[in-house]
Amino acid sequence: MPFKHGITVTEINEGARTLTAVSTAIIGLVATADDADAATFPLDCPALITDIEAAIGDAGTEGTLAKSLRAIADQTRPVLIVVRVAEGADAAETNANVIGTTGGDGIKTGMQALLAAEGQLGVKPKILGTPGLETQAVTAALVVVAKKLRGFVYARAIGETVAAATAYRAGFAARELMLLMPDFVVFDTVAAANVQSFAAAHAMGLRALIDTQTGPHKTLSNVAVQGVVGLSKDIHWDIEDQASEAGLLNAAQVTALIRGGTGYRFWGNRTTSDDELFAFESTVRVAQLLTDTIVKGMLWALDKPLTPALAKDIIETINGFGRQLKAQGIVLGFNAWFDEANNSKASLSAGKLRIDYDYTVPPPLEDLTFGQRITDSYFADFASQLAETA
Repeated sequence: MPFKHGITVTEINEGARTLTAVSTAIIGLVATADDADAATFPLDCPALITDIEAAIGDAGTEGTLAKSLRAIADQTRPVLIVVRVAEGADAAETNANVIGTTGGDGIKTGMQALLAAEGQLGVKPKILGTPGLETQAVTAALVVVAKKLRGFVYARAIGETVAAATAYRAGFAARELMLLMPDFVVFDTVAAANVQSFAAAHAMGLRALIDTQTGPHKTLSNVAVQGVVGLSKDIHWDIEDQASEAGLLNAAQVTALIRGGTGYRFWGNRTTSDDELFAFESTVRVAQLLTDTIVKGMLWALDKPLTPALAKDIIETINGFGRQLKAQGIVLGFNAWFDEANNSKASLSAGKLRIDYDYTVPPPLEDLTFGQRITDSYFADFASQLAETA
């Protein structure tokens, strides 16, 4: 050994890492407002909003922007990505502006600009909506954007009757979508009157609040909505009657707006998925949380020498995250493992490693049944009870 008189520090950066869960509470809002401040809300550009009350002051009074921001702000103070689009000369042109496109120069417009938010602003929207601008074409296009972002869409079910809304719902088969009926009513200080308010905007704000306070494993359903004074359409709801209008909407995977007990609430847990594994809003959003967090959190491992130690570190990192989720009640169980059958010598030598993991999301308690029986058995000790009271 060479002579040494001193101290040597060797930095060791091997071993398992800690995964930090991605934020699921960031809202992506597409809205119209021809009189909004163009510096705060440039047309067809993702704008980062961290002070929603200040943003309302810059949102103008026309279109859907200010109303949507107020509905969200009544629930929480989230981080938002807002894309303002121009209102068209007719409904078809407005639809086209809302949906947007990617130009030959690569610039994205309309809701497509939400896809540029992470690259431009470092923030990825996860709760998506176009409140007040919903059409079948707009909602279908937003679902496509949501799939790319691993986000979730809240949208109005178009139709003035329960039958029309359920027929409209049949046009969708996406786990990233929850449909709502009808809208809320709020008091508008500008109009000095009660006015209709977009259900989707309230849902987006409430979703962000629940994500922050509880987590993505709690659905939107049966949580009081703040700032509303009524419903835009009477919806009959009875907690025991599945043939009520709210029950019929739920059976068709449409979330109803109700006045239940005290206050107004969303009533329904279901997505429009055609896969029963992702029937619940909570299951979809936890699955998205897992995918985003694990994918982003594994960048450190890529391009390192593929050794058994590296594979072990990856597995331990993922299982550590799973333990965190279990402790928080977000999952009931989680396990990641190396399956030799899925990792042949050929694939390993080609630098390909497969790690499997499974998990269980707690479902919402959607159906609670009690068995009520009348009996005379409690008369059996009647005399002894009478004696005790003497």
